[in-house]
Amino acid sequence: MIARPRAEVAKPPPCPPRPDRRWLLWISAGMVMLTLICGAAWVLLGSSLFDARAVQVAGTKEVPTDVVRAVAAVPLGTPMLRLDTTAIERRVAAVPRVASVQVRCSVDGTVRIELAERTPVVVVRRGNGLHLVDVTGTDYAMVPVEPPGLPELRSDRVGPWDASTVAALTVLTGLPQWLRAQVRSIAANSPADVVLRLDSGRPGAGRGGSGREVRWGGVEDGGRKVAVLGPLLTQPGKIYDVSSPALPTIA
Repeated sequence: MIARPRAEVAKPPPCPPRPDRRWLLWISAGMVMLTLICGAAWVLLGSSLFDARAVQVAGTKEVPTDVVRAVAAVPLGTPMLRLDTTAIERRVAAVPRVASVQVRCSVDGTVRIELAERTPVVVVRRGNGLHLVDVTGTDYAMVPVEPPGLPELRSDRVGPWDASTVAALTVLTGLPQWLRAQVRSIAANSPADVVLRLDSGRPGAGRGGSGREVRWGGVEDGGRKVAVLGPLLTQPGKIYDVSSPALPTIA
């Protein structure tokens, strides 16, 4: 008996691949993000919601607040992100009495200008009057009368660029209060030749009289010089030399 070959069963055609729709999701997400970014940019830059509306000034003592506002020239109505705070700080810092300034912007539309004014440490006599000088050596203001308790800096060259000025102010500001309160004047012919003129030390003499001279020398060994000078000032004398604290002298 001859076997008949089986008829082959035809296989159904394969299903066509399903389209990958992930790219549609990416496009949709991108459009949503773009819409949000554009909306945020419009709120921050195009609308008036975050515009500069007011200016606050803090830290003033001698400088009038109105002067700071006028010099700052904050363009009210400008979006906060477009404000050039560096330029505002630069304009305010140009005021002679201003030592430092910082500008801050808040979300309520307030531009806050915080400044610190210079503090005088000495007074300088010039041909046109009395000048106040701060710890950096900057001559920043004139006054009609000598401020009480402020020593005089005797120098023809005063400025932060002058090494002798810097040395004199470094010595003065480094003195302990008991000694600094006695200083009537300070001079420096060179950075290594600082000289202090003190009160006479006599009860009731005040800041007048002939006074006592302290030859300090340079800025180095300030602590040792103070320690040596204290006992020396209890001894009678006119000139106290502590420029070499290991070998102090009285004359």
